[in-house]
Amino acid sequence: MERTVRRITYYLCLGGMMGALPLMVLTAADALSRSFLARPLPGVIELSEYLLSVMVLLGAAYTQQVKGHVGVDFLLRRLSPKGKRGVRMATTVLCMFIAAILAVEGLFHALQERTVSDMLRIPQKPFKLLVFVAGVMLLLEFLMDFKGLLKEEER
Repeated sequence: MERTVRRITYYLCLGGMMGALPLMVLTAADALSRSFLARPLPGVIELSEYLLSVMVLLGAAYTQQVKGHVGVDFLLRRLSPKGKRGVRMATTVLCMFIAAILAVEGLFHALQERTVSDMLRIPQKPFKLLVFVAGVMLLLEFLMDFKGLLKEEER
């Protein structure tokens, strides 16, 4: 199961990364249009918000997978190995709780969503569903981390 979750997380991250190129092109085109034509491109800000949310949401679980999230360890350095593991277990459980809330709330809001964006009339529902998907994948990554911490304890 771990291998499957890691693979899904990786491919979701790749999907999120695919939003980077259109985001850059749109932003550059809008900047050039503002500079040379004194007119912004309509809908670019809206599209940029959506592309950025896709990139962040689909990349969160992969960032956890590769341990890329920012951590502050100046307190952990002072603890014994057993103390460090205890703190890591507690923070992982807390993160699992937060990811579960993210997933449940994302699904709850997605199921109720009926609105579209102001300018381009893009439905909001798929983006709210992405919050659910991101929460579930992040929860699974934290669950695998917790399992690893439990294995460390057994040694």
